[in-house]
Amino acid sequence: MKPRRPGLPRSAQERQSRPLRFVRDRFRSRVGRGLLALLAMAVVARGLGAAFVPANDAIVLERLRAGPVDATAQELRRLQSELAEHPSREGVAVRAARLYVAKYREESDPRYLGYAQAALRPWWDQTPPPPQIGVLRAIIRQSRHDFSGALADLRQVAPRDPQNAQAWLSLVAVLQTQGDYAAARGACLRLFRLTDELVAWTCSATTAALNGDADKGLTLLSEALKRNASADPAVRRWAATSLAEIAARLGRNDEADARFREALSLPGRDGYLLAAYADFLLDAGRPGEVVTLLAGQTRDDNLLLRLALAENAMAPASPAGSEHVAQLGQRFAASRLRGDAVHRREESRYELHLMRDPAAALRLALENWEVQREPADVRVLLEAAAAAHRYDAARPVLDWLRNSRLEDVHIARLVAEIEVNDDAKPAARLRDKTADVVAAANQASDISHR
Repeated sequence: MKPRRPGLPRSAQERQSRPLRFVRDRFRSRVGRGLLALLAMAVVARGLGAAFVPANDAIVLERLRAGPVDATAQELRRLQSELAEHPSREGVAVRAARLYVAKYREESDPRYLGYAQAALRPWWDQTPPPPQIGVLRAIIRQSRHDFSGALADLRQVAPRDPQNAQAWLSLVAVLQTQGDYAAARGACLRLFRLTDELVAWTCSATTAALNGDADKGLTLLSEALKRNASADPAVRRWAATSLAEIAARLGRNDEADARFREALSLPGRDGYLLAAYADFLLDAGRPGEVVTLLAGQTRDDNLLLRLALAENAMAPASPAGSEHVAQLGQRFAASRLRGDAVHRREESRYELHLMRDPAAALRLALENWEVQREPADVRVLLEAAAAAHRYDAARPVLDWLRNSRLEDVHIARLVAEIEVNDDAKPAARLRDKTADVVAAANQASDISHR
């Protein structure tokens, strides 16, 4: 019996502009922090509907941050005042937009993207805009999954400002998301002449690891991180997180766990890191640790999904878990009413694992595949196709995997399952690659437990 699908009560419709939190940009460490200039717009956007009423007093709606106003908030107010008087001052607008984008990445709240766009309003429709504006516009578009728009902006900026490291780094992020690894490698190479060594190596290693050179990428990035122990903590956190993800895809769970913990030990909140570690723990069968890790993180929809998955794994239909599933359903329904297609991957996981609707999960995964092609996108589509017994739906992904040479033990096992059940002729090279990756993972697992 499928769980009851949460409806969208009137209060949720009126609050439909509360965005789903989604963290897609791994290259968050070089951008800056955010401004409160358009707080009134946020109040209007949230609507005036009735408040959500939890089922019981144990449900935590939100944890408020205590303590004095920090330096960033003070700067936000100063920039707000200056922009109100001089909205066309490019330097002030750029600083404000960078602060907004950093705030979005810290808190996973897409409202900050709207504030950043508003700060750039005098130049938003220019073709081409000033280079700094173009990079920020691309970052905002990328965060909203307008990858073609982001790519167009960055390809305009790069030739005009070839020394702009942020432009090349943002370009790599888009190219990786679209699976254009050859172009991403070329853009990463430019960074060795433009920015810190650890930034350049993290860029190159993550690209290599997505394109058949995971072992090499892991080794090179490990050495670079060791050489740069005094680098900026945000860059070290990005590098350690990348190492953890590569190791996890290779089935080296002990190494991955250590790298995740290393990243978590560094200062600063990182929603992407929390989600990635939660996924790792779920794969490892450690849902209790996910509940502890994500306690009080329900504002972030990306993290709420992981929390609900963990609660469901521990005790299906528990009061807290059921409440969180219902909240997710309302937020996804509100997103659809807004015409927001950014969160299809997360909604596919929700449909498959929490609502137990493989057909709906597959539909969403296929729609998502048209937009982005990262390892998580591959996996969610293969999982949905296998669960729905629609093995034919996975064939475009299998073809893509042959060309990308992605190494991932979880994906490899799904490929093996689908090829066994698919009536079409198996792809021999992919099957051989699958066997190699699974064997390597099993060997690594044996060694780590001796």
